[in-house]
Amino acid sequence: MHFFNSSPVASNQFIYESDTGIKLYLKREDLLATGVSGNKFRKLKYNIAFAKANDYKTLLTFGGAYSNHIAATAKAGKITGLRTIGIIRGEELGADLPQTLQQNETLRLAYAQGMRFKFISRSLYREKGTAAFRESVLNEFEPFYEVPEGGTNGLAIKGCKEILNASDATFNYICCPAGTGGTAAGIIEASNNTQHVLVFSALKGDFLKQEILRFTTKKNWTLITDYHFGGYARINLNLIEFINTFKAKHKIQLDPIYTGKMMYGLTDLIQKGYFSKNTRILAVHTGGLQGIAGINARLKKQGAKLIDYDG
Repeated sequence: MHFFNSSPVASNQFIYESDTGIKLYLKREDLLATGVSGNKFRKLKYNIAFAKANDYKTLLTFGGAYSNHIAATAKAGKITGLRTIGIIRGEELGADLPQTLQQNETLRLAYAQGMRFKFISRSLYREKGTAAFRESVLNEFEPFYEVPEGGTNGLAIKGCKEILNASDATFNYICCPAGTGGTAAGIIEASNNTQHVLVFSALKGDFLKQEILRFTTKKNWTLITDYHFGGYARINLNLIEFINTFKAKHKIQLDPIYTGKMMYGLTDLIQKGYFSKNTRILAVHTGGLQGIAGINARLKKQGAKLIDYDG
């Protein structure tokens, strides 16, 4: 099976039924046997097909030190025979690369798949969309196909539309987490007019609304901004305990950046009576589990409770 032309279908796993007849299912995109987890496979699928069709040999992309997208791009490149370059936020990480790789599982995984890194300052990273940045930073590399930070572009939306299938039409609500909004936009585009999509932001603020509107004109969705836990990659003891309890009860691993926050928020909304009785809800597990090790390393340094993780 070729990575860039497969169309796998994820199974829907029943989670529970509430006292009011609300039924919750989880679409297990995290279990896709593609070598690249969940929504990252969907986002990269058509980008890689385009790169291959246009004879590109190298993928270049951007991300932070714990980016699921960086790890996924490196792995996808390895699978498909494309070289990969990661422009990484944080120039201090490049001062002692062996030490960085020892301490950071995400970058270690990407490096093991053959990704080359260029570490840049946070201030310079914020300028990555400018012509001056391209002239000073990117011109040193061979011709490349560029994938944006987080992987969101038109081709990514096309891939994420394939998350839903005909059997999902019976659900009243579709729920998904969001970081750049690409997965959410694809799901919204694929949803039918009788469904409502709840997008749980992993970031503080409501700016994701404008990002999602870049890729869809549909109105059947709501951005939920109450469960970010302080911002991207921010967590607390309540979230950790929820993730660990969920795993113990349902034998499903959630990640603390995306799916953990979504499921925490969704459970809270159900308990608060947000949904009418007998509502059918499908939540999308987008993967992202490789980032747990980095979060746990940070928690361990703080002497805090760890996420129960077997990976």
